[in-house]
Amino acid sequence: MTEKEGNYLYCIIEADQERHFSSKGVGDGEDPVFSICYKDIGAVISPSPDIKYSVNRKNTMAHQKVMEETMADYPMLPVRFGTIGGSHEMIKEKVLKARYGELKELLTYVEDKVELGLKALWTDKETLFTEIVGENKEIRGLRDRLKSKRGGTQRDQVKLGEMVKSALEAKNAREEKAILDCFKALWTDHKTNRTMGDQMITNSAFLVKKENEKGFDQQINKLNETYGGRTRLKYVGPVPPCNFIEIVVRW
Repeated sequence: MTEKEGNYLYCIIEADQERHFSSKGVGDGEDPVFSICYKDIGAVISPSPDIKYSVNRKNTMAHQKVMEETMADYPMLPVRFGTIGGSHEMIKEKVLKARYGELKELLTYVEDKVELGLKALWTDKETLFTEIVGENKEIRGLRDRLKSKRGGTQRDQVKLGEMVKSALEAKNAREEKAILDCFKALWTDHKTNRTMGDQMITNSAFLVKKENEKGFDQQINKLNETYGGRTRLKYVGPVPPCNFIEIVVRW
């Protein structure tokens, strides 16, 4: 495959008419983005050489922008970043036609749904430690003994650190459950991603019907009022449902 003979795939959409999009393609050439169709489904693509694209901010943002533009008008299935196919006919034959039943079923599943993301973090580490000590008699006792001995033995210091870590994990699990329970009736699907650092309570993604977005927003506002600065919420969306569906194409 030579320069510009291939096509970069962004997503699969439910559409029976081909169109051009305002977003520009991944890479340096600002290539046009458009859809090609088979029956009532389409692939959103742009011309591309057969290369491995760097997973950098510019490329991933370009990929994301195309998906966000298409999701405004169509049910949409994200395709894995960096997927490059051959000719239009090859993509129609090996993706849209060959996987038509699977893609139609997935498109029906995501129809009228969006992804919303929520991260909850403890605002202050010192306050968090104070809460853990106040809630745990054993930790409080060992901490006080170490203080009275001006630091104590290294073994006791290690033990205190392990006890605090264990208590933090249990506390985070309780807090995460309390937060997620607030949204129970509002999501169709939910995924908990890996948390980063001691201060993150949850890193969650929700697949939500568009009709429930307002209710989700209201629950976020209630949580902000309830926690009153004790935790910080990072709420994003609507975004493409990448946490729930990723179309992988193998040629």
